[in-house]
Amino acid sequence: MIVVNKMQNILLIDDDEDLCELLDEYLSSEGFKVTSVHDGETAIARAAEGGWDAVILDVMLPGANGFDVLKRIKPDLGAPVLMLTARGEDTDTVLGLELGADDYVAKPCSPRVLVARLRALLRRRQHEPGAALRVGDLSLDEGSRQVEVGDQTVSLTGAEFNLLRLLVRHAGEVVSRDLLAEEGLGRPLGAYDRRIETHMAQIRRKLGASPDGSPRIQTVRGSGYQYVRRG
Repeated sequence: MIVVNKMQNILLIDDDEDLCELLDEYLSSEGFKVTSVHDGETAIARAAEGGWDAVILDVMLPGANGFDVLKRIKPDLGAPVLMLTARGEDTDTVLGLELGADDYVAKPCSPRVLVARLRALLRRRQHEPGAALRVGDLSLDEGSRQVEVGDQTVSLTGAEFNLLRLLVRHAGEVVSRDLLAEEGLGRPLGAYDRRIETHMAQIRRKLGASPDGSPRIQTVRGSGYQYVRRG
C-alpha cells in the first residue's frame, strides 16, 4: 500500500450508497479522507464549503445531474474532478471533459484503478517550482498554475493547464499526441481516443487568437501540436 504524506480530502458524489461505502472503505485504507453525498443539490452545497483536494463525480444523479453539478462547482472549486461515466458512453466522456472535468473512469471500475487515476491527478496538480514561462503575450506560472494572456487571467482545468504547459515548454516544436497524453493526462491514448482533440479545442477557445489574429496552437497533421513562437 502506498501511503500519502498528508491525508487528502475527497468529495465523493454518487447516488449508489453501497458503492460509496465500498469506495470510502478502500480510499480510507489508502490514506484518503472521504465525504460522500448522494444527490446533486447537496453536492453543490458541500463543494462550495471548499477544502477539497479532489472530487469524484458520477454522471447519473437525482436532482441536478453530474454535468449540472460540474458546471456549478468547477469555476470556484480549485481541485481536480474525476468523473464516473457509464461504460461505452463516449458522449458523456466528451461532454464532461468539455465542461471542465480533469479525467474520467468508466463504470463499473475497480477501486484500485480509481485510486491509481486519483493519485495521478493529484500528482499533476502539485505546484512545481520555477519562474513563469512566457511566449509572446502569454504567461504561464508553474507554481501558482495561473495563465495570463496580456492582462487577462485565463481559467483552465487541470488537464488543460498540463497540456498547455507542455506546449509552452516546447514552444516552436511539435509535441506528439502520445507525449501529450502520457505527460499531460497521465495515461496513454486508446483506440479512437479523442481526449487530446477535445482539450485542445477548449484551450484554443479560452486563449483566443494571437494579437495578429493567427492561431496560437497549430495542429501538425499526423504528428501532434505546436505552440507557435513568433518573432
